[in-house]
Amino acid sequence: MSDQQHLLQQHRQALLACTRCPAMIRPVVSGKPVLSPVLLIGQAPGDKEGVLGKPFAWTAGKTMFKWFAQIGLDEATFRERVYMAAVCRCFPGKNPKGGDRVPNPQEIQQCASWLQAEVELLQPKLIIPVGKLAIQQMLEVDKLSEVIGGLHRLNFHGHDTDVIPLPHPSGASTWHRTEPGAGLLEAALATIQAHAAWRQMLGRPT
Repeated sequence: MSDQQHLLQQHRQALLACTRCPAMIRPVVSGKPVLSPVLLIGQAPGDKEGVLGKPFAWTAGKTMFKWFAQIGLDEATFRERVYMAAVCRCFPGKNPKGGDRVPNPQEIQQCASWLQAEVELLQPKLIIPVGKLAIQQMLEVDKLSEVIGGLHRLNFHGHDTDVIPLPHPSGASTWHRTEPGAGLLEAALATIQAHAAWRQMLGRPT
């Protein structure tokens, strides 16, 4: 085992034991501690992910993994080759008005150090934020149409990297199924597919 792999496993063990946010519903949900040039950042797990023990384990995940299958990685392979993180790692609970509660700024801040440590450990060549909350951690965004469909070069937690945002694959959202969102999603997936880090995941020349 490499030193980097050992550090990543130690990081994940500490992450899984986190109790910083009392209003969040444990368990902590984390992807596998895989050394990868690609980092996917979701928003926060839903109520099924904690039970199933992995991120994007329910209906939104089925949609998202169909997107990635279109560009060469099925779900099982993706989980083995891409590090899957999130803005917040525990289920925020339900919103009384419907849907899941959005994590508050304090909860986002308290969880941010886990993501910072992962960026420092992995030094990712490509970050894929999924959904507006994840995208907002690294890009100013008012409308999704302003940022989805292109590649953004920026510094995130002290690391220069490429960022290709995706919309949230929620079944409740029509954004990715209607224009201009559907076309922008296809453009974003094509940009990911052409990226050197993604080609590395596929074992193709970069």
